[in-house]
Amino acid sequence: MAETSYKVLVLHGPNLNLVGFREPEFYGRKLLENIDEEIKEEAKRLNLEVRILQSNSEGILIDAIHEHRRWAEAIIVNPGGLTHYSIALRDALTAVRLPVIEVHLSNVHAREEFRRHSVIAPITLGQIVGLGSHGYTLALQALKKLQEEVV
Repeated sequence: MAETSYKVLVLHGPNLNLVGFREPEFYGRKLLENIDEEIKEEAKRLNLEVRILQSNSEGILIDAIHEHRRWAEAIIVNPGGLTHYSIALRDALTAVRLPVIEVHLSNVHAREEFRRHSVIAPITLGQIVGLGSHGYTLALQALKKLQEEVV
């Protein structure tokens, strides 16, 4: 009997569709489609199933969280600018009662003061910042390890 894969919803927030073009000194030169491919490859290697969504709309991200609450077993989220003020996104993540890891491509703690505060971080398992696209693969690895510890 084949091992059941663990299901992870990956959400990219506002402006992440411009990664590779937007401020490459902070976000790198890799396009989002390449980051998504890395995520899919690492998920396959770890026997995880992923669904990936990017939206510039807070409401679409919240709807995706609600819609995937019965499918997903964990969420990786890069909330982009919503990190600093979106209580609605935080409430959606809390409401579905799934483990969450917050990822940021840049080191938000070494940037402008307003970027150093996350309303999302307190409800997550952890935060991975400043490691570029590797943050997503590290989040997948962490979720896999945590899932194995529970089983």
